[in-house]
Amino acid sequence: MNFKTVDEIRQAIAPVAESMGVEIVDLEWKLGADPALTVFIETEDGVDLDTCAAFNNAVDPVLEEFDPTFGVPYTLNISSPGLDRPFKTERDFARNIGSDVEIKLYAPIRGKKFLEGTLADFDESSVTIETPQGMQKLERSKIAKINKAIGI
Repeated sequence: MNFKTVDEIRQAIAPVAESMGVEIVDLEWKLGADPALTVFIETEDGVDLDTCAAFNNAVDPVLEEFDPTFGVPYTLNISSPGLDRPFKTERDFARNIGSDVEIKLYAPIRGKKFLEGTLADFDESSVTIETPQGMQKLERSKIAKINKAIGI
């Protein structure tokens, strides 16, 4: 099956998202017998069911006209990315400066593959966190996942 790319779909629905104050965090195709497109969204105030329903109703006619599957039936899912979603965009990092974060590394650094701290700074190649042991700068290429720490 030949489907349009997530980048093409993002461009098609971006004006709707912008008009509603919604950030498109990610898009995902599930291919197979029952294809599904999931659009993960975020707003400044968070995402609830009403937000998902309103966004679904707004983008559905746009996607109907855009026809991302060239006529093949598919399911459209609109979802929050979840509290523990990984930071993917520069905006994710910027909005979480000063927040407690969890970092999983590809390989241990000083014997640790998991770090916790407060996000102090970032740039395109590194992340700096404040830990009880002091500031620690990590190369982003060594980070498997960074997300907001979820209190239990």
